Amino acid sequence: MTDTANQAAATSAHERILDLLRAAVGNAVSTLPDDLEAARWDRSGLSAVGTPLCVIQATSAEDVSHVLRIANENRIPVVPRGSGTSVVGGSFAGTGEIVLSLAGLNQILEINGDERYAVVQPGVINDHLDRKLRDQGLWFAPDPASRDISTVGGNIATNAGGLMCTKYGVTREAVLALQVVLASGEVIRVGRSTAKGVTGLDLTALMVGSEGTLGIIVEATVRVHRTVPGSVATLSAYFPTITQAAHACSAITAAGLQPMIMELLDDRALTAVHNYLDLEPAPAGASHILVQTDGAAAQDEAVAISEVMRNSGGTVSLAATDEEAAELVRIRRSLHPAMASLGTTLIEDVCVPRNRLVDMFAEIAKIEQRYDIVIPVVAHAGDGNLHPNFIFDTPEPSETIWKAAGELFEAALALGGTLTGEHGVGVLKRRWLGDELGSTQLRLQEDIKRAFDPRGILNPGKVFVSQLSDAEPLP
Repeated sequence: MTDTANQAAATSAHERILDLLRAAVGNAVSTLPDDLEAARWDRSGLSAVGTPLCVIQATSAEDVSHVLRIANENRIPVVPRGSGTSVVGGSFAGTGEIVLSLAGLNQILEINGDERYAVVQPGVINDHLDRKLRDQGLWFAPDPASRDISTVGGNIATNAGGLMCTKYGVTREAVLALQVVLASGEVIRVGRSTAKGVTGLDLTALMVGSEGTLGIIVEATVRVHRTVPGSVATLSAYFPTITQAAHACSAITAAGLQPMIMELLDDRALTAVHNYLDLEPAPAGASHILVQTDGAAAQDEAVAISEVMRNSGGTVSLAATDEEAAELVRIRRSLHPAMASLGTTLIEDVCVPRNRLVDMFAEIAKIEQRYDIVIPVVAHAGDGNLHPNFIFDTPEPSETIWKAAGELFEAALALGGTLTGEHGVGVLKRRWLGDELGSTQLRLQEDIKRAFDPRGILNPGKVFVSQLSDAEPLP
């Protein structure tokens, strides 16, 4: 066939699929250029090649089931998408792919204070859920810095962490049960809302962090907490060097102290945030630690943590008012937009044992010198999770940036750490997945992917390099 004939055949096939989708979900199907273009990007700084087939705004589990059944029968790739806040390229779509938006599935279906759980749809915004819960004396622990725009479904897909996970755990610890639509369109429920239950394999935990490659979550039962009695104490500490600050964080952990929040910003990150928010300049060259303690012993814990930080060379102060405490937290939560204001940002995410924080910062300094680049860092220091930020003035990372990032990952693994603590693998880290997992475990994970998605239609090209071409394109 000639190129013209091939193009005509492809157009005809696309129109046939669009007709099937419109018959199934009606006006939820969009082919508007602006919608298609927006779906080619997420917050990773990367973009997909080509143009998606369509964007579908699902409003029910039935919509999702209909779309996946049609896609599976016709081998059309499907990319699930929430608010598009992935920073690893896990939620963008390219040539011929269906974008299945779950943003419209945004209802809080049930709050059960007695059993301490909530049932929500995946498009519910973290902050919205937490505000609703706090009105009833409850709260939701997963607390990413992007909580005002990130969704519960996206948190589950990447097993997100956040500021409070140092004490209350990552998203995995908050997920009790899920309703999931499989690639075939079949709907299953995994997990349970009871306090205990170990029947069969734990498919709930398997779904958490699977990045849309095994199924699409349409409902989640999540664990919530009653309001913690007592007060919250907020500490601010400045250190002359990042080494002293990192040592202080490790020393706090080693002392058996358990803050609710322990966040570390190096001097470059701190300066960028102060400039972004138009605040008074931070102390020159200083790194900053934000600590919050909660519960009945919050004040005593704050005193003990203050002593550790002073012994490590820090200048420590206790927030005198709730407003001062809120401002310190706002500064920390403004890190990502502050970085974005400096240029295109590759927000990395590695995690090391907490007693190796000093070593990891030393490795980052070596990479900066080797490649003559500046890498501002913020860390969830309470659990050893660092976010080095690579900033550049091109649309996508250069080969130099990729080499530097590769060395960052190698350093984290050599220190007994991991490629990702909470952002996931997506497109950005898939080339290094085997370095951490090893060939046998990687093969097992790819086999699991095939068991759930034999035709490879779910988020193809994300996480697993070997399955880039599993989904057959339209002719």
